[in-house]
Amino acid sequence: MGLGTTVQARVGGYVIGDGQKLLLIAGPCVMESEAHALAHARKVKALAAKHGLPVVFKASFDKANRSSGKSYRGPGLEAGLAAFEAVKRETGLPCLTDVHETWQAEPAGKVVDVLQVPAFLCRQTDLVLACARAGKAVNVKKGQFLAPREMRHAVAKAREAGNENVFLTERGATFGYGNLVVDMRALVQMRALGVPVCMDATHSVQMPGSGGDTTGGDRQFVAPLARAAAAVGIDALFMEIHEDPAVAKSDGPNSLDFDMADRLLADVLAVRHALGQP
Repeated sequence: MGLGTTVQARVGGYVIGDGQKLLLIAGPCVMESEAHALAHARKVKALAAKHGLPVVFKASFDKANRSSGKSYRGPGLEAGLAAFEAVKRETGLPCLTDVHETWQAEPAGKVVDVLQVPAFLCRQTDLVLACARAGKAVNVKKGQFLAPREMRHAVAKAREAGNENVFLTERGATFGYGNLVVDMRALVQMRALGVPVCMDATHSVQMPGSGGDTTGGDRQFVAPLARAAAAVGIDALFMEIHEDPAVAKSDGPNSLDFDMADRLLADVLAVRHALGQP
């Protein structure tokens, strides 16, 4: 996937990009409890070890962009960061979480290894700057409303704040009402900005508003999108995994269980190996 210059970034203690192994970013959508986070982190670690992949555990301490004000949002910043500390202490895994407010970036950055700017907020200059200044790697998700090349502005903001360890994530574009579509050209176009790219295979199959008071989804399309992205070329793969998606408190319809994720990773790595990628 080289474009004349080496495209790499340091993420959670790993180097991702040209010549590097695929980075797996995986975990439940929302943190349901510290015990829940620990149980899932252990399984995520075992899954990554089975496939020989570097891995970052992900979860959200607060889902501030829920469809309904009555939906579960998470344990909040203080309890969430305590849970991440437990995960790091007991599993050794680097962690990722999203932040929605500028004031959250500094305390979150003292605990987690990757700060994520949500897709809906990717144009919020102060938020991107706050995350970049926290000194950790920054994952900016491409807005569902933006052309891929427009993400150059988010990259520039992070770099102007002194942070070179930024990468971009594709998670689908709005297509009419209640649907998303993934244009695989976006992966190539965003990587041409000189940053590694990640495919969010589970959020890309969301169906916004289709669940009434919640966002729906169709997990049967996660695997085809992930395999296609691997064929195009990606540096990281983002997947939400829950031990029982039917009872997940957020994003159950588009989450995978661990058996599904295991099979999918085997397919993705087979595609990469066929293309001569590690």
